[in-house]
Amino acid sequence: MNVLLGLGGSDESVKTLRRTIDRTREVGDELTIVIVEKPESKRSQDEMYRQAVDALEEADITDVEVEKLDGDPGSALVNYAEQGDYDQLVIGGGTLSPMGKIQLGPITEFVLLNAPTTVKLVR
Repeated sequence: MNVLLGLGGSDESVKTLRRTIDRTREVGDELTIVIVEKPESKRSQDEMYRQAVDALEEADITDVEVEKLDGDPGSALVNYAEQGDYDQLVIGGGTLSPMGKIQLGPITEFVLLNAPTTVKLVR
């Protein structure tokens, strides 16, 4: 499967990165990683880039393209996905409300509603 992984700088992104790398190692997916710019995130785009590259090296996974995207995070991710032949777009996101229902942020919601391919949401 050809997988596009979209990362911001949140804790959910770190968890999503780890889970996606584990799956790639297990089943041999083709993986592309893009890091969107989110100034309000815990980690900068450069920090997430370095973390992704380090995690790939640690897992001994080569031949993975890692890129930084500029502009509005949701639009940049959807536009990138439209330009490739991806089977799945993986993103992290969603929190639980006090009532136990999932709450989606505006970027996650935009990607879910506009992506040209199947979206896997990792929580």
